[in-house]
Amino acid sequence: MSLEPPPPPNADHGELSKFDALAHRFWDPHGEFRPLHLLNPVRLGFVAEHARVAGARALDVGCGGGLLSEALAHAGARVTGIDLAPGMVEVARLHAAEAGLDIDYRVAAAEELAAGTERFDVVTCMEMLEHVPRPQHMLATLSALVRPGGSVFVSTLNRNLKSFLLAIVGAEYVLKLLPRGTHEYDRLIRPSELARWARAAGLAPRAMAGIELNPYTESCRLTRDPAVNYLVYLERVEA
Repeated sequence: MSLEPPPPPNADHGELSKFDALAHRFWDPHGEFRPLHLLNPVRLGFVAEHARVAGARALDVGCGGGLLSEALAHAGARVTGIDLAPGMVEVARLHAAEAGLDIDYRVAAAEELAAGTERFDVVTCMEMLEHVPRPQHMLATLSALVRPGGSVFVSTLNRNLKSFLLAIVGAEYVLKLLPRGTHEYDRLIRPSELARWARAAGLAPRAMAGIELNPYTESCRLTRDPAVNYLVYLERVEA
């Protein structure tokens, strides 16, 4: 009996090329990815608040150069990180080796993993949904990768006037915290849309928090307002 091939990757090659070209600067805390360095402790704190990380099998989808993957590993998780940008994965591998961390990095699509038998206790997908062509399908793939009762964590950007002014005009064009063109407004995702897609994929929304990044004090904290950046905790429910 022949096995069906996995579906094609849910990826935009233009987006992948854009980030891959900057891979060598990923771990520069003062470079183009500085906002991610500021966000990372808050992201890890949100994950640790809602899931048991120590000893968990964790999958970081769209791991980039490995910021969250390394934080999860430091917290005691057994981490697999996947990304379709080869340059990013190579940077992640080198940095983990220098830090003495055993992280399983792979150049692989989430759909490819979901077609296999590996399942994880915790699945994270940060700042990625707004960069793929079919975000609702990605949520279904994340659901397939987590065991029943397991946890999925997603962060993305809201779609409204405030997020357009702060996250695109302000962050990319005025303050130049991010390269121009990092985000496209039409691809941003309202929390109601994400919740609807999640439920359709068998994921129950359990918690949501906004993320406030102050570019002047370079501080980052969780808030109750998801108007711009926000994090969501989803639980895989039994069929």
